[in-house]
Amino acid sequence: MENDLTITQFNYELPPELIAQTPATHRDASRLLHLDARGGLHDRHFTDLPSLLRAGDLLVFNDTRVIKARLRGHKASGGKVEVLIERITTPDCALAHIRSSKSPQAGGQLMLADGALQVQVLGRQDELFELRFPMRVLDALAQFGSVPLPPYITHTANQQDESRYQTVYASKPGAVAAPTAGLHFDQAMLDRLSKQGIAETFVTLHVGAGTFQPVRVQKLRDHIMHAEHYVVPATTQQLVQATRAAGGRVIAVGTTSVRALEAAAAQQAMAQGSNAQPAEPTAPIEGDTRLFITPGYQFACVDALITNFHLPQSTLLMLISALAGMEPIRRAYAHAVQSRYRFFSYGDAMFIESPEP
Repeated sequence: MENDLTITQFNYELPPELIAQTPATHRDASRLLHLDARGGLHDRHFTDLPSLLRAGDLLVFNDTRVIKARLRGHKASGGKVEVLIERITTPDCALAHIRSSKSPQAGGQLMLADGALQVQVLGRQDELFELRFPMRVLDALAQFGSVPLPPYITHTANQQDESRYQTVYASKPGAVAAPTAGLHFDQAMLDRLSKQGIAETFVTLHVGAGTFQPVRVQKLRDHIMHAEHYVVPATTQQLVQATRAAGGRVIAVGTTSVRALEAAAAQQAMAQGSNAQPAEPTAPIEGDTRLFITPGYQFACVDALITNFHLPQSTLLMLISALAGMEPIRRAYAHAVQSRYRFFSYGDAMFIESPEP
């Protein structure tokens, strides 16, 4: 039963040299492992994606934009600090992770960017610190911050990362981690898909650093998912309804798009009641979601997924196992390791179709 799932059921051995440290030469130059609806595995290249899609399909992208969320400096007492913004709460306030030898206290000051930026510590919310900036947080990060590369990428963020750790369609600032499935798409690929009759639409989910946090409990039912803010516009809701009604597939680009779509569907179902006919969407659905998708979850609107490879024992590995099945994902990952695919944010991609009934 899904309620008895444990974290050890989502482990796999990954040689460290398979963790991609830099992006492919070109955005679409990665490999693509296709897990089809019958459980078959096919080694392809990302440039093969158009041949796997068909007119009438709908691609749903996450248009969040990665902000330069990492800041370094010291406390007023002199101790070094590293700040990673998790979420902007008001124009001049944010919640952040802080690494330091001793936790800063409420009322304390942080001297960041060689003292050019003085930030006040207002208090604490669980593991996060509430900070007030002397200017708009987004302006401060643009001027003084650096790209918040994931913890498994070992080099300091450079100019290449500023462009490549960002999707070509990113437009809504707020993420501290990239929706990495979208990194494979360049404008030429988007144009090619459009000419093929494949529709596109957008959701916004601001990816938090919590996406890299390990699951610290043995039983999945005891895990509390980190919250992320999402918006699903009315036009996207309409396109999802129309696509499904016409027999097309709703294909999420990235697990963050899945979470946004499924969270919105759950919120909509709750608002309408189980007996109501779906109304024509006229307003965006938005909110904070802690949706934790594990095997046994019944998907409301996602039929397939384009995604990267995920960390062992991660909530994202659990999500794709819910879509494709635990055994097919185990086989796919074992094949990917054996075939030397590149893993994680700058790595290769998968195209996962939900199993045939």
